[in-house]
Amino acid sequence: MGVRDELVDLVIESALDKKAHDLVELDLRDVMEASADYFIICHGDSGVQLSAITSNIADEVKRNLGLIPKSKEGIRNGEWVLLDYGYVVVHVFLKEKRNHYMLEELWSDAIVKRYEEKIEEKKKNIKKNVGTRRNRP
Repeated sequence: MGVRDELVDLVIESALDKKAHDLVELDLRDVMEASADYFIICHGDSGVQLSAITSNIADEVKRNLGLIPKSKEGIRNGEWVLLDYGYVVVHVFLKEKRNHYMLEELWSDAIVKRYEEKIEEKKKNIKKNVGTRRNRP
């Protein structure tokens, strides 16, 4: 597994750890106009949760992979935060903003992976007090 795949997995795990909603991975590698290989998109219920999700992602990626985002956008307004890791870009929205911008629709040529199953699996593992790392499908 390469660093890019490890980064994608770690971003997903870190977002789920803070109860991110409707987590989606857009594989943009075959989309000519794309500026990144992957977009990871999710949303939170409040500005506080948005901050918790993005902080956890940045902290875990730095701790585990030694990477810091090339750019962080939207942290002050807390409605749409973007973490740019180059080939992986993370978008964390408030639900209303996500519905407004509809990135999944905009990048409809991408291969889409939804992580509802992982969210349910994560909830089950939390109840069992099991914190093992899972592989991407």
